[in-house]
Amino acid sequence: MRTVQMTLEENLIKEVDKMVKSMKTTRSAFTRKALQDALENIHEKAMEQKQIEGYIKKPVKAGEFSSWESEQVWVD
Repeated sequence: MRTVQMTLEENLIKEVDKMVKSMKTTRSAFTRKALQDALENIHEKAMEQKQIEGYIKKPVKAGEFSSWESEQVWVD
């Protein structure tokens, strides 16, 4: 691992410190997890956007998936 220095607002540090105390963890562990979650979220949103753009460029044709309709099972 590598040590990094960050500048944060005082109120954010206080909130993080309260949270890490209640979670029985450390600032570093909390920050690592938050950064990992943020990166995953950004990646997921980018993949969703690519999918949207793909369907805009090549929309589903009428009947394209009709052969799968008999395979669907609807559960209440």
